[in-house]
Amino acid sequence: MRKVLLALLSMSLLTGAVLAQASNKTRPRVVKTPTPVPRDLPKIQNDSGPGTTTRKSPVLIDNTTSKPRTVATPPPLTIDKSDEEVIEINTDFVTLPVTVLDRQGRFVPNLRQADFQVYEDGVPQRIEYFASVEKPFTVVLMIDTSPSTQYKIEEIRSAAISFVNQLRPNDQVMVVSFDRNYRILARPTTNRVMLHSAIRRAQFGDGTSLYDAVNRTIDNEIRRMDGRKAVVLFTDGVDTTSKVSGYDSTMRKAEEADALIYPIRYDTSAQYNQGRRRTGRRRGTTGSILGDIIAGIITGGGAGVRGSGQSPEEYARGKQYLGELASLSGGRIFEADTTYNLDAAFRSIAEELRRQYSLGYYPESGGEAGTRKRIRVRVKRRNLVVRTKRSYIVGQGR
Repeated sequence: MRKVLLALLSMSLLTGAVLAQASNKTRPRVVKTPTPVPRDLPKIQNDSGPGTTTRKSPVLIDNTTSKPRTVATPPPLTIDKSDEEVIEINTDFVTLPVTVLDRQGRFVPNLRQADFQVYEDGVPQRIEYFASVEKPFTVVLMIDTSPSTQYKIEEIRSAAISFVNQLRPNDQVMVVSFDRNYRILARPTTNRVMLHSAIRRAQFGDGTSLYDAVNRTIDNEIRRMDGRKAVVLFTDGVDTTSKVSGYDSTMRKAEEADALIYPIRYDTSAQYNQGRRRTGRRRGTTGSILGDIIAGIITGGGAGVRGSGQSPEEYARGKQYLGELASLSGGRIFEADTTYNLDAAFRSIAEELRRQYSLGYYPESGGEAGTRKRIRVRVKRRNLVVRTKRSYIVGQGR
């Protein structure tokens, strides 16, 4: 009996232990979380005191270090100059192409910087740059193919080809013709066969937009060319149909352009008016009147007996225009009255373009944009002729 009771007691104790263990596995245990110890937050330090105007960049400080922790900054960006060519441009620097001739029109070589003096608005300037070298150049041949030049067109073509033949192999030529319209017959090239062909394709048309043609050549062609450049202009100087440009505006363009302009002037008044009279006689009285009216309309003169560009006054104005155009640009005007004069003119132009002195200086006094500055260059030797630009416009190409 005692054994039975002991066995029952043992089983009871074992069952209680198992139930207690199972209860411990499913019941959450509450653990007291300790109170955290507060840490000092980082301080922002700035060494600038009150009343200071210069503030330093803030740095972070914490309690683990006695020195401020600086924020790393990226290294500055560097450019490898060996891979990228840097060009400095100073718009205040004035450069002048200068030609020096003797009384026979021949180029004078071997001059030195000390032989030149430059004046701007009467004030002596210090020459900072000087060079004397022979370089190839680019020239634009502008051929007037208007009605007034139709009796001279063969002469003009021959003269233009003769000029091309005067040049050296590495000199480039561009060919343009103009009447009422503007035509590019050849882009700058050294190919003489191509240039001769382009010149022969110049055919006369209606009207004479001389001012528009000069403006377009300077703006669209000359400004895009590098190195030495010039314009040789074959014309009688009379404009009848320009719509965009005028006498004065093209003068300003010539003054600002970095190119010499050499007009070759043809006096076409006698042949043109004589040809019109012959046409009128063949038509009779009524035909003559109608012919004059039609010719006046074609040349932009309106319905009159004499259209614009046919009066002595218009031809005189044309001659004056070409003379001023050459003077302002630093070039020269030549009269195409004889073949001998033309050949001499072409030799002179080619020599002047090929062999020039180049002078540069920083103006002693500035000026507002658009101000005209007068220039004078002289040589400290007697009996020599100096040719260069007479002025420039501040803020424009020099």
